[in-house]
Amino acid sequence: MHERWLEERHHEYYYKLAKKMDYRSRASFKLMQIDDRFGLFKEGDRVVDLGAAPGGWLQVAKERVGAEGTVVGVDLRPIRPLEGVTTIVGDITEDATMRKLLEIFEGEADVIISDMAPNIAGHYSTDHARSVNLCEYAVGVADRILKKEGRMVMKVFYGDMFNDLRRQLELRFRSVKVHSPDASRPTSSEMYVICKGYTAKTRVPIGEAVPPEEKKPRFTVKGNLS
Repeated sequence: MHERWLEERHHEYYYKLAKKMDYRSRASFKLMQIDDRFGLFKEGDRVVDLGAAPGGWLQVAKERVGAEGTVVGVDLRPIRPLEGVTTIVGDITEDATMRKLLEIFEGEADVIISDMAPNIAGHYSTDHARSVNLCEYAVGVADRILKKEGRMVMKVFYGDMFNDLRRQLELRFRSVKVHSPDASRPTSSEMYVICKGYTAKTRVPIGEAVPPEEKKPRFTVKGNLS
């Protein structure tokens, strides 16, 4: 009972703070805390936000990269306009979406961020597997548009498949760290993987499908304010 009370207070605090500061999601504070600790963004960076609705992470990314930076959000559902941010209604598994991103950046991206979460089934092993599947899609995007020495952060539900995912990331990045920001709910199994120093040894040409392509998941909004 005490843990539930703490959880509710924790959620309410960031919910109210997001409202007060005009952020679209309480999850905005997760990205702020990650950037403060790991130095994810630099002035002028070109950033892609995967599964970007409703836009809380887009707001933070734009603040951190400044007026000279470029921030693009991709989601299957439309995102309400944000000043200085470009949004694409599209599927990250499709070549057409990758081409749009490269056209906007006139080259490669510096940072990929992803707070994507699967539609929750309520069965932990299933939700974990779907979460890892989404992360594999994000890795596929990195192999197509992330520049050498680029950075990436993505959410995953922790479980027995995590070590395999981590090995995939360690093949691609010089540094892979796992972190749970204070803004995450204390009882949540979500973790954030912060990857820096993309080696580009796994570069895949645009035109090859983003794996795995057997079953495309539906992306959900991340941490809305309701």
